Amino acid sequence: MLGIRRIPGEEIGLVAAHPAPAAAVAGGAWDLMLYTVDGDDANVVWSTAGLTLAGGRAGPASAGTGQVGGYLVGRVHATAQPVNLVRANVVAATPAGMAVSVEVRALLGAQRWSEWTEAPATLPDTTAVQVRVGLFGAAGATPSVRGVRLTAGRAESAVAPLALGNTYRVYATREGLVGGTTANGHVITSRDHFVALPSRRGLAPRDTGDYTVRVCAASGRCEWAPVWDVGPWNTTDDYWNPPSVRPSWTDLPQGRPEAQAAYEVGYNGGKDQFGRTVANPAGIDLADGTFWDGLLLTTTRGSP
Repeated sequence: MLGIRRIPGEEIGLVAAHPAPAAAVAGGAWDLMLYTVDGDDANVVWSTAGLTLAGGRAGPASAGTGQVGGYLVGRVHATAQPVNLVRANVVAATPAGMAVSVEVRALLGAQRWSEWTEAPATLPDTTAVQVRVGLFGAAGATPSVRGVRLTAGRAESAVAPLALGNTYRVYATREGLVGGTTANGHVITSRDHFVALPSRRGLAPRDTGDYTVRVCAASGRCEWAPVWDVGPWNTTDDYWNPPSVRPSWTDLPQGRPEAQAAYEVGYNGGKDQFGRTVANPAGIDLADGTFWDGLLLTTTRGSP
């Protein structure tokens, strides 16, 4: 699990993997079963055209980009021996403005996963991995994926998961958006309980608690909540990771969200990754139930 601690005026601590230079050795290979669309998948469908977006409204709702996305979460794949490197060969059509991602995570124990890492992914040693295919398009248009071939092996240097329990003090906002659809396909209900973080690395599959955060208000009230959406503002800002792991804004210190830096000191010209002027410094979004009932907050933005 990702144990994160964070909230209006509070913190975050996720489990993350530190990439290392990889020199792969021979390993097993398998084809992802793209046709097995089931309950933990979001807004994708299999047809003669391959795996495509299903035409739904999957978010990320919190990020507010208007982008249409969807995910296929593959079955857990067991390996005959420990591996720490997974590569992907993808057969896909991606029209202009659209994208496909293949991310991998490692099972580290009975109920603990590494973060999702884009392939080629260097992971902690494991004998079980899971693959997630993301499709990102626009209303009425979709990329298509016809095949994903995975190869697992070993890197010369292993990586270690981050220790649980790191905490960071960041601003929080209330997500609202009742009736909207989150990045993992969850339809937001009244007084819902979940959070959004501005990176897909900690996004849990729908209706699971694979990645959770403990958010605490200045009053001392806390709640554990699953990470079911991506945002606010950004979608590639895993600010809880060190700069050596963070894929974007590596000159920011660990624990400082890009949106906060943009809002407070004009970092990145005061813009988010999509070129929008950042109107608040939030590093996490809280669903209404978490905000109002779990933490008894009343203002729209928590203070760090």
